[in-house]
Amino acid sequence: FIQTSSKMADSDETAQDAGPTPPQMLTLPDGTSLPALADGEYDVIILGTGLKECIISGILSVDGKKVLHMDRNDYYGGESASVNLNQLFEKFKAGTPPSALGSSRDYNIDLQPKFLMANGKLVKMLVLTGVNKYLEFKQVDGSYVLKDGKINKVPATDTEALSTPLVGFFEKRRLRSFVMYVQDYEVDKPTTHKGYDLNKLTAKELFDKFGLEKGTIDFIGHALALYDSDFYLSQPALELVDRCKLYGESLARYGKSPYLYPLYGLGELPQAFARLAAVYGGTYMLNKPIDRVVYNEQGAACGVVSVGEDGKPAFARCKQIVGDPTYFRDRCAAKAKVVRCIAVLSHPITPGNEASSQIILPQNQIGRPNDVYVFCVSGSHCAAPDGKYVALVSSVTTRADLAENLARSANEELKDGLKLLGKVDACFYDWYEVLEPMADGRADATFISKSCVPPPSFGMALLS
Repeated sequence: FIQTSSKMADSDETAQDAGPTPPQMLTLPDGTSLPALADGEYDVIILGTGLKECIISGILSVDGKKVLHMDRNDYYGGESASVNLNQLFEKFKAGTPPSALGSSRDYNIDLQPKFLMANGKLVKMLVLTGVNKYLEFKQVDGSYVLKDGKINKVPATDTEALSTPLVGFFEKRRLRSFVMYVQDYEVDKPTTHKGYDLNKLTAKELFDKFGLEKGTIDFIGHALALYDSDFYLSQPALELVDRCKLYGESLARYGKSPYLYPLYGLGELPQAFARLAAVYGGTYMLNKPIDRVVYNEQGAACGVVSVGEDGKPAFARCKQIVGDPTYFRDRCAAKAKVVRCIAVLSHPITPGNEASSQIILPQNQIGRPNDVYVFCVSGSHCAAPDGKYVALVSSVTTRADLAENLARSANEELKDGLKLLGKVDACFYDWYEVLEPMADGRADATFISKSCVPPPSFGMALLS
């Protein structure tokens, strides 16, 4: 929505010299005047410091746009922030954490955790912008999937692939043929298509071409392509192939696992892009409540009213506004709900006792409309003190009674994942609506992002 140049200057360079002296008073479209907020005039105002918003802020600042970035909270990350133990207990009004859980500052608990695909677009974006220099990453140790009531490791090596119980002996040959087709497929090389038009052929029809069994299809669609339901089976097969290729390329990049996770939690990602924006002159304001978004006579966003340094209303003018959906609920529609449980444990949750892992419970294996995801990290990723683990169980749901009896509803929706946790030291239930903008923002210069939902990988989220 904003034309940016293709060149990306080195992020170590200093920002350009400040422009003219900011105006002291600004006139709103209704004729009233308010003191200028910060510099007063900006190209773009961004509301919320979630990852999507911070990426946009960083890239636009590098391109020379004048950006004001605001958040009602006193921390970065928005709805997907990383919090310490005290903040977690405060969020759920649970009092003071027990001393047995260890120091609060040793926890970095992600409210909406996602792994990064090692060869995914987000990793490439981190390298392109130079933001990777602010971050440290480590591989995720294990990935598991449920089949026939048993938790099985997703194969990461040739040896594991030969011995895995996920696929029968004769089925392995058919699976290998499918995997080889995916690896060789290139959109621009018709000779690799084998006569299949993946824009017309559905995912189910492609599976049928290779004679794959239902259990194998579940494994591919949910553990490799990371779809959270079987809706994809009726869609063109091209996206399925793209997702499987991304999984394979990410696995091949470092071996052992296709997933990466930042030390100290995902909250480091938006902060890193915020640093990039600040280097190039972006202005950040945390703990700034937004009184209202101002629209001109044509119905286009032209600024925001917030609170100035003196505690009184102040106005910042802009050409466009970007924001997360919690700032624009009247312009968004609720598409679904996500229910989740955040737990602190004293033990790993996988058969291999990995320090970091994910377990995918495909919908067909547990009799639900959507998959259940179980995510676990520990001190190996600086997410918890030594000997402690942080787990999150989540799924999309359509239940209408979450607000009335959250604990009971969450237990019923997540029971298959919760029983994998074993004994917990502390746990909290939560839910939120998945919000999507009702318009693309071009008409009113208001560009709204979508809520974060499963699958548990940024790579697949960016693909779709």
